[in-house]
Amino acid sequence: MDSPGTLLRKHHLLPKRSWGQNFLGDPNLLARIAAACELHPGDTVVELGAGLGHLTEQLLATGAKVIAVERDRELAAVLREVFADRPGLTLVEANATTCSIRELAGVPCAVVGNLPYHLSSEIIFHCLAQRADITRMVFTLQAEFADRLAAGPGSRTYGILSVQAQALCEVRLLFRVAAGAFHPKPEVDSAVVSLVPLATPRAPFAGTPLFERTVRAAFAHRRKTLQNSLTGAGLTGVKEALATAGIEPTRRAETVSVEEFGELAAALAER
Repeated sequence: MDSPGTLLRKHHLLPKRSWGQNFLGDPNLLARIAAACELHPGDTVVELGAGLGHLTEQLLATGAKVIAVERDRELAAVLREVFADRPGLTLVEANATTCSIRELAGVPCAVVGNLPYHLSSEIIFHCLAQRADITRMVFTLQAEFADRLAAGPGSRTYGILSVQAQALCEVRLLFRVAAGAFHPKPEVDSAVVSLVPLATPRAPFAGTPLFERTVRAAFAHRRKTLQNSLTGAGLTGVKEALATAGIEPTRRAETVSVEEFGELAAALAER
């Protein structure tokens, strides 16, 4: 398959920087991403942001049914030409931030994609909300964002995203991708992560509005104590809830584990 630069020139296109379009064309890296999806012949995978089709090609090589989602009409036209009459591929012009995995696939499936930085959080939270229909997520993200996803308590990058994702999924940082592997070359390196939804959430109340409100309130002012942050956010019975959960009120959010946040949310729910 032609390189991203060659394909773009052939179709007289330029990457839309405002859309965060950086195309990965290295077949070895793409094969590793496809392998991380752990697909078998007959499986279904939804690719978010299929772009020029380089990862699509590797996914089709696994024998899986590929549903390629692309909102850019110009790139969708390229995909139709490159994969004309290719069995196993369904192209859907849709937005990754709003599409329904259940409606697209009809069965629980893997989800994969090279996500633009400015939409990474939105897409990941959208997928987490649909985790019952997803067996595994494999995303290429800016390295800093990937580090935040996988960070543990005590890390300066540990925060809302870390807690929300790890409460619902097994999160693994797989490998780094140098900026030079993309066209055009972004300013920072990227990383590939996998998120496998847990049969049972790691924390009580995970995925509920109360859990999300508790976590967001705790991290809203990282330098404040938990008691002050939660009380300042309008939550009631904070002192008692912290005692019930066995959490010192003087601790700060970055020291609290995912499981402890669940216990805290459960204690707040009682009040």
